[in-house]
Amino acid sequence: MTSNPLALQLYTLRDQLPAGRKAVLQAVRGLGYGAVEPYDVRTDPEALRADLDEAGLAVCSVHARALGDDAGALLDGARTVGADTVIVPSVPAERFADAGAIAGLARELNEAAARAAGHGLRLGYHNHAFEFAPTGGRTGLEALADALDPGVLLEIDTYWAAVAGQDVPALLGRLGDRVRYLHVKDGPVTRDDPMTAVGAGRMPVADILAACPSAEWHVVELDRCATDMLTAVAESIAWLTGHGLASAGPA
Repeated sequence: MTSNPLALQLYTLRDQLPAGRKAVLQAVRGLGYGAVEPYDVRTDPEALRADLDEAGLAVCSVHARALGDDAGALLDGARTVGADTVIVPSVPAERFADAGAIAGLARELNEAAARAAGHGLRLGYHNHAFEFAPTGGRTGLEALADALDPGVLLEIDTYWAAVAGQDVPALLGRLGDRVRYLHVKDGPVTRDDPMTAVGAGRMPVADILAACPSAEWHVVELDRCATDMLTAVAESIAWLTGHGLASAGPA
């Protein structure tokens, strides 16, 4: 299969970054990742952009809850670090409580997408597990997707979809080209146990990637891991490149 550009969600290394961000970013680039997905573009986006440029890393997208009063600063931060896409990383679970709540969230995301477009940015939504509770005979996430404007994309966290009981390739087939980013992760597919390097767990990674030809980026992320995190990040890209599912090098 054709490999997609590979990025790393920097939340994976949130414990390592405060002690030396420059060195961590350079290590990430040295492992073969060509891009990253930052999760904080508010604190000092100019300094982050400088460190990314020095390391030779592009930005595939950023995680930022660009809703409501905080939207302007977050959209500006996204532009500063060089992103073209802002992905809302989470919302309270009650936003998926029923069809009315989902419709309200869709309206808010559509409005946020219009604001983002004014900054030259796309907007997306990233799932966890609670979005897959059934609503009207389908999952809440699918109900949300149907209510979103065409320009609002999805970043599917494949692991949390699996934890929620989804057949992930089938889910991706139903969602179609609304999905433009995949969070690629692996582990025992349980809610509370540590994750593993990609390729070392139970996720059918190759089948998942093949099921989503619309994905522009594959983003490695490990929420938690029982082994050294940077080692797991290295093992993940080694497994993906070794199986022809990614290529190391510039974005």
